[in-house]
Amino acid sequence: MEFTIVSLRHFPSATLVKKLAGLAAAVVLLVSCSSAPPKSLVTPLHPVSLHPLQPPLAQGKEPVRGVWLATISRLDWPPVSSINAGNAAVRISQQQKTLTDKLDKLKSLGINTVFFQVKPDGTALWASKILPWSDMMTGKIGQDPGYDPLQFMLSEAHGRGMKVHAWFNPYRVSVNTKPSTVAELNATLSLQPASVFVLHRDWIRTAGDRFVLDPGIPQARDWITSIVAEVVAHYPVDGVQFDDYFYAESPGSSLNDSATFQKYGQGFVSKADWRRHNTQQLIEQVSRTIKQIKPNVEFGVSPAGVWRNLSHDPAGSQTQGAAAYDEAYADTRSWVQQGLLDYIAPQLYWPFARQAARYDVLAKWWADVVKPTQTRLYIGIALYKVGEPSKNEPDWMINGGVPELKKQLDLNESLPQINGTILFRENYVNQPQTQQAVSYIRSRWGS
Repeated sequence: MEFTIVSLRHFPSATLVKKLAGLAAAVVLLVSCSSAPPKSLVTPLHPVSLHPLQPPLAQGKEPVRGVWLATISRLDWPPVSSINAGNAAVRISQQQKTLTDKLDKLKSLGINTVFFQVKPDGTALWASKILPWSDMMTGKIGQDPGYDPLQFMLSEAHGRGMKVHAWFNPYRVSVNTKPSTVAELNATLSLQPASVFVLHRDWIRTAGDRFVLDPGIPQARDWITSIVAEVVAHYPVDGVQFDDYFYAESPGSSLNDSATFQKYGQGFVSKADWRRHNTQQLIEQVSRTIKQIKPNVEFGVSPAGVWRNLSHDPAGSQTQGAAAYDEAYADTRSWVQQGLLDYIAPQLYWPFARQAARYDVLAKWWADVVKPTQTRLYIGIALYKVGEPSKNEPDWMINGGVPELKKQLDLNESLPQINGTILFRENYVNQPQTQQAVSYIRSRWGS
């Protein structure tokens, strides 16, 4: 049985109660004539969408065949060597040629979507009025690279028939807390715009040995939303994606948000519930903002592969992995159910044989989650593990990782709820240990 997901935004408040009453009756009927999913201890099934989503993948439409292209620490691009180029013209030429060469290769592999990291930290790879230019481009925060990397990527990718999703790390301000990093951030004070590190020092915390924004501060979430809005309003991006860094702590470097909780956490039984509420608020307002500016721009999140383990929740997966709900304070399953996302791209970076987090178990679990919704499902897979020796995951070494890769792609294509696959990450397309797998991808996806 099918039912229509209702958008609350398009109803006047006077008719809202009647519409909800009718919807409630429809939901009762739906539950009575279908096998109900297991009830979670923490999140009920939400039948109401906050906005109309993109329609599910049309029959015959090409699935997403994507790759993440990371700019943080210049992991994939731009080339480190370009920063030491003799002059700006040489640097620009080298960076642009490297990118077009990468796009040509990706196109030959059958890649049709690039998830391009435009906000790796508290800096931007576009001409922003909110963030200073990224030092990834020139070696110095705030220095104009001489061209607009995001616009260049969009022009070149679109010219090759490829889509581009702007990938944001919402809360990270820096990758470390070294004195030299502090000095670089402080030196931006005279710039227009300066770093958030100096403009809103009261928003800054340390977590995971990095400077981050405190997600519990409403103004910080509004600021992040304004950054996404700037990109969506001024660039022809096909989508926006957040990665899995929401509350990103490490055992020796947890986020000290006690004062923030004391100020904003009234009414919450636990800090954990309050933190999840903060993440939810960010996702809601970014989703709403994107749809108000350009309804056809997709909004997605790429979370850790495990929402919750079955041992903690009847609706969880048969896994024993780090759970997004409990560790990143991200209720990713609920966002799908509420219709806040056009797509979700869980990172399923394990082989079939990894008992703690089997690839097939998680892929099927996510397929079941999206099944009653209009949220599309793309699966992130671990190209970076292919060909690498691993005691716990030896399958990545067998025949160049091709058998494992084939099983994963076969499963993705066999489940109608899975609408695509994304490779993590671009530079591994070029590594010696992955070449058998890359040749297999070309034979399977390439033209």
